[in-house]
Amino acid sequence: MNICIVGSGHVGLVTGACLAELGNKLVCMDDDVKKIESLNRGSIPFYEPELDALVNRNMQKDLLSFTTDMEEGVRKSEIIFICVGTPQKPTGEADSLYVELASKRIAKAMNGYKIIVEKSTVPVKTGSWVKSTIKLNNRNNYSFDVVSNPEFLREGKAVYDFLHPDRIVLGVETEMAAKIMVELYKPIKAPIIVTNLETAELIKHASNAFLALKISYINAIANICEKVGADVTKVAEGMGHDKRIRREFLDAGIGYGGYCLPKDVAAFIRMAADVGCDFEILKAVQKINENQRHQIVNKAKNILWNLNGKIIGVLGLSYKADTDDMREAPSVDIIRQLQEAGAKIKAYDPKAMNNAKEVLHDVEFCPDPYQVAKGADLLVLVTEWDEFKGLDLLKIKELLTTPAIIDGRNMFDPAKLKELGFIYQGVGR
Repeated sequence: MNICIVGSGHVGLVTGACLAELGNKLVCMDDDVKKIESLNRGSIPFYEPELDALVNRNMQKDLLSFTTDMEEGVRKSEIIFICVGTPQKPTGEADSLYVELASKRIAKAMNGYKIIVEKSTVPVKTGSWVKSTIKLNNRNNYSFDVVSNPEFLREGKAVYDFLHPDRIVLGVETEMAAKIMVELYKPIKAPIIVTNLETAELIKHASNAFLALKISYINAIANICEKVGADVTKVAEGMGHDKRIRREFLDAGIGYGGYCLPKDVAAFIRMAADVGCDFEILKAVQKINENQRHQIVNKAKNILWNLNGKIIGVLGLSYKADTDDMREAPSVDIIRQLQEAGAKIKAYDPKAMNNAKEVLHDVEFCPDPYQVAKGADLLVLVTEWDEFKGLDLLKIKELLTTPAIIDGRNMFDPAKLKELGFIYQGVGR
């Protein structure tokens, strides 16, 4: 099929590259001229494993191209995916302005029947707004269908998740749209859930909010574990063997971050309030998540007493491993709180250093973990990069002024570190 992607950010670019990999003809559109020029050179503007090879392979096959011309993309395509950003407003609700603007431009460029697909994470009823917006701006009254097809992509594993999803959700209004969309996804072996627009939109928010709930729940359990001498990793293991619960997303640590979970939880709370429902459980999820970052600072004070003038090394800056994304990264809050207490910060991340420099100030960015440890009074592990699992811990100990580690991701074995002579604190252990 001929497909246009409106918005070539993380979701749009992964969607475009993967659909091209399935044999479709894709054009990815974006207003950012520099981004499109970069993509046309085969350069990916962010880090995502496997995506670079996928993009370049399908460009060489002439199945994937990039443009700033919305009209060109729409006119050549049967299906148009809206993959623009929906940033969070100060009120917590998602800002759908870019979805509206994209809908207007699509409507004005239409030259025949089109399927317009919401791929961005949007509030319930957005599909109805997209439909009415296109009707108002569709000057030649071409027929069209609006479809909700929410994405479930994890940064760092987005390509895999697209090609091997747990499910594909399609919110449709007509049999024709359902038939075409099911055909599009036919090469992917996964259950396809066909429902109405509102249900599909709600599935996305309900899923992300539940994942956030699991993370905050195990972090609340971790805080109890620390008080009573239990090990949260074993608690999670014991819980995870229950098929009703499962082990995924039961890793205690510094809380969730990134672009999706914080924004989607806030948007869901606001969405519920708008229809008269007080989503108290999600408010608790937010509060627990914020508290986990404070806990790291409190642990640092417990080890060093006064933080003023102390040098603290931070390993990992991106909000999770296998991405360079610094949006809502826990490291930012932790570092700023440490700085407010008077600490000096040294830091390293395998992929996110350039992005980190844009949001973190008065930080000494180091070329490797050992330079971070050199002369530091404390080492804090914030992001679970595989690189950190292979650290020479004896060398780290020699470089540190005080042999102390706060393991914010429970990557290390507490018994081993204590045997090596470290002051060690994990989360819930």
